[in-house]
Amino acid sequence: MLKAWRTIATQTDEQALQAMAQDSMNNTAHSTLQVMKRNSDLAVFDPSKISVAMSKAFIAVEGDSANASSRIHELVDQFTQNIVDTFVRRLPAGGIVHIEDIQDQVELVLMRSGEQKVARAYVLYREEHARLRAAKEQGIHKPHPSINVTHLDGVRLPLDLGRIETIVSEACEGLAGVDKKLILDDALKNLYDGVPVDGVSTALTMSARTLVEKEPNYSYVTARLLQDSLRREALNFLDVAPEATLHEMADLYPKALIAYVAKGIELEHLDPKLAEFDLVALGQAIKPENDNNFTYLGLQTLYDRYFIHSNNVRYELPQVMFMRVAMGLALNEANRTERAIEFYNLLSSFDYMASTPTLFNSGTRRPQLSSCYLTTVPDDLEGIYGAIKDNALLSKWAGGLGNDWTPVRALGSYIKGTNGKSQGVVPFLKVVNDTAVAVNQGGKRKGAVCAYLETWHMDVEEFLDLRKNTGDDRRRTHDMNTANWVPDLFMKRVFEDKAWTLFSPSDTPDLHDLYGKAFEARYEAYEEMAQNGQIKLSKQVRAKDLWRKMLSMLFETGHPWITFKDPCNLRSPQQHVGVVHSSNLCTEITLNTNRDEIAVCNLGSVNLAQHVTESGELDVDKIRNTVTVAVRMLDNVIDINYYAVPQARNSNLKHRPVGLGIMGFQDALYKMKTPYASEAAVIFADRSMEAISYFAIQASSDLAAERGRYESYEGSLWSQGILPLDSLSKLVEARGAQFIEVDTSSTLAWDELRQQVLAQGMRNSNVMAIAPTATISNICGVSQSIEPTYQNLYVKSNLSGEFTVVNPYMVHDLKARGLWDEVMVNDLKYYDGSAQPIDRIPDDLKELYANAFEVEPRWLVDAASRRQKWIDQAQSLNLYISGVNGKKLDVTYRMAWFRGLKTTYYLRAMGATSVEKSTVSRSTHNAVSSSIEPVAAPVAAPAPAPKPVRDEFELAGEGAAVPLACSIDNPDCEACQ
Repeated sequence: MLKAWRTIATQTDEQALQAMAQDSMNNTAHSTLQVMKRNSDLAVFDPSKISVAMSKAFIAVEGDSANASSRIHELVDQFTQNIVDTFVRRLPAGGIVHIEDIQDQVELVLMRSGEQKVARAYVLYREEHARLRAAKEQGIHKPHPSINVTHLDGVRLPLDLGRIETIVSEACEGLAGVDKKLILDDALKNLYDGVPVDGVSTALTMSARTLVEKEPNYSYVTARLLQDSLRREALNFLDVAPEATLHEMADLYPKALIAYVAKGIELEHLDPKLAEFDLVALGQAIKPENDNNFTYLGLQTLYDRYFIHSNNVRYELPQVMFMRVAMGLALNEANRTERAIEFYNLLSSFDYMASTPTLFNSGTRRPQLSSCYLTTVPDDLEGIYGAIKDNALLSKWAGGLGNDWTPVRALGSYIKGTNGKSQGVVPFLKVVNDTAVAVNQGGKRKGAVCAYLETWHMDVEEFLDLRKNTGDDRRRTHDMNTANWVPDLFMKRVFEDKAWTLFSPSDTPDLHDLYGKAFEARYEAYEEMAQNGQIKLSKQVRAKDLWRKMLSMLFETGHPWITFKDPCNLRSPQQHVGVVHSSNLCTEITLNTNRDEIAVCNLGSVNLAQHVTESGELDVDKIRNTVTVAVRMLDNVIDINYYAVPQARNSNLKHRPVGLGIMGFQDALYKMKTPYASEAAVIFADRSMEAISYFAIQASSDLAAERGRYESYEGSLWSQGILPLDSLSKLVEARGAQFIEVDTSSTLAWDELRQQVLAQGMRNSNVMAIAPTATISNICGVSQSIEPTYQNLYVKSNLSGEFTVVNPYMVHDLKARGLWDEVMVNDLKYYDGSAQPIDRIPDDLKELYANAFEVEPRWLVDAASRRQKWIDQAQSLNLYISGVNGKKLDVTYRMAWFRGLKTTYYLRAMGATSVEKSTVSRSTHNAVSSSIEPVAAPVAAPAPAPKPVRDEFELAGEGAAVPLACSIDNPDCEACQ
């Protein structure tokens, strides 16, 4: 030691000799000492390591200046010698000293010497090293120097910087325009010592989420970061692993599936039959990389509303959920494991997505997989309340409801049993409304029902007022949907400006079951009887006046929707065994109903965006494969399904209808660089739906050859070789050529398909219907159904929260032209996501990225008309109208009828002005701005009748700033969810 040699130099020779002898003894003694490390290894006792540790503590307190350095060296030498002497005295013959004992002596010496601050620094140094050692023992090789994380078991460990760097790196893999350092730096600013482990995931997720408006790919990054906490929650519950990265899931997903099935059966959530599958093979078939396909909105929606949970702990993971759905749909297959893998591949790739009830309940102990139920309410008290009870039972298991109320007698009608007068339909509808609120689809989403009434019903005028916020609240239904069931004869009377007569169905019961020319003849006979006094309860109105009120209420309240009775029946394949009396909750299902049959439909949607090639061509071969498997899955639903009421089971097994639809139509147009408001888009709507129709009919016919025809096949249009395209002629004949204009072109081998259907039959009475797909399109990250883009940049609100939605196609194109920057983001915010007012955006991109309110409704109607010729049911067609007024509504809805549409859905109307923006950083546009002018030519009235004068179709508040009749992001709206 240095101090020993300095002492020797100043002492006498004798003293020096004594000191040297003593020092030699000490050196000999401590040289025989050994140190036991914490891992039980032995090492030579080295005093210099004690000196280094104390020096660090002194420097931490006093700094490393020249003056301080001299003092520190002296004290460290002295204290080190004292510690060495202590152990030499204890073990003069040498021995083993534990490392913790040495550190305890260092603390003791510092405290006894009055160096409390240094002692504290040494204690902190010692604790830090203990923390780092513990971290390494836990596999943390890059611990944060100051932030500890509180894990689920309460243990605090250093934040693993290495792990979160891996998580963020994985989240950014393969995505252009994202910066992992930006996410990490921002997230670390929001962490604190003791943060819960899920708080780390949340900080990362929120940091990425704030960047979505600048780069849409951050939505994928956010979703991948969210999965970190999802995996932790599920894998812990299943006792598979405490946590996992995406790459680790390749090994863990197979284990998780086996554990999940066992736990789900134990908790009585899953069907015990799932254990009969080859779970090892299914686990190996899972594709963890498909987790990367989710946007943030899609994954959060799954987590909040679809994953199976126990005491609010979600123990289902995305790919496990898709496998559970696939297994549930393959239960009755002979080669169930192979079919489950086939179904899983279709679902997890987002090429096709099953409907929400199927995703909710497939593979569970109560597999209510069907989406829609249609009922007819009879005209007696027992039947009315029986129908309301059926509504409750069907709604409990997540079914959407369409009720036909036309048979119920009108207000003032005679009641023979009591010799009194009826209160009409409206009081019963109030009960239906409250039932839907009380039985809210099993607590998973708001109960939803739609009441239909034919336009000749005496109560129709009060029916139109049901959604108003004024008037007697006992005669209002604020929570349910309503729809007009409009005969062709009424529309003809509107065009011809003639009178229209209202009746009670108790006086005209057969009108309910008549359509086409038979309806016209009988209706006119009843009118004559009313004029002769043979029918006492009737009312004559001007058809245009009633039409105007229908449009006014649609504008004011968003209801009742306008649907058309005759095309639904004249083109129905099942007209030989009944009548279509209404559509469903979302106006795409057109099936027969009566007192003994509740129509059921099972839905799923092809993701059209996934079937457009890199070169912008429709991939017909892929459509064939997707549709063939999808129709098989839908047919399986019918046999597996849980039926809450016997009338639904009887009807579904007898007719076996399914509804295959599409979503991502707008995305497909973007990939093809085709504006929605263009003839090319209309042609694409035609050709794409033709392909889906062709292969869906072919698939159902092939299933008939394999499994047998549906029971009521004989006598159907199918059995006569009449396909949906052919049924158009029935509508034209019945309506009259002057009242309809439809395209009948085709490109595929339809004659061959007709012969196949005649030879093999059909497995399903109905095969196609285009649903709104509001939630499942969110899951797949594409535009819903056949909708144009709502806005290019907006915040969507639904039951899962608020999400920034940016049009990724537009951003990509603007980046390619060097136009995407902070100013562009700000401009889009200011102009409500519209590209039209922004001068920097080229005209071709403005045309391509026109939003829903900038596309004239004629293009939506034309495209829908082209699809409708191929569809044996209907389509949920939302109509967007900017600067709405009565004349625009009149022309649009007349055009919908004139083009042969069966139904329409929500009206989404935007007023002529928009309010001033107060949250956008802008210095030059702080004023009320005019609405954007349409980019397409104005619609010409298609009808031959004279144009109505403007005064007849003005709406209250025309030209004022008005909200949407139905907000696209309304969390209470079935179509928005």
